[in-house]
Amino acid sequence: MPHPTTPAGLTPARRRLLALLQHTNFGRVEHLVVRGGEPVLDPMPRVVVEYKFASENGPRPETGNADAALKRQQLDLLALLDRVGDGVIPVLSCKHGLPFQAEVAG
Repeated sequence: MPHPTTPAGLTPARRRLLALLQHTNFGRVEHLVVRGGEPVLDPMPRVVVEYKFASENGPRPETGNADAALKRQQLDLLALLDRVGDGVIPVLSCKHGLPFQAEVAG
């Protein structure tokens, strides 16, 4: 089944995860629990923020824009959540507010 093309078409949990990554900008989410393909954000997983010196460290300007087109990296993350189904993503890294890489058990 194809994924929506904007955050507005996503479930609240998936929108919240994408917003968390945009707010983090550079960093990682650790021990992200996934149930039924949905990220579990209550309780909130540990978020580690990377601070870049002489750079902008705040949230991405598009944070919370439900009408922005989803980027390829975000669509890949949604597909990964579907594949994980019920499990844990030990590390989900983000750069520039976008999912960059994930570590999953084989």
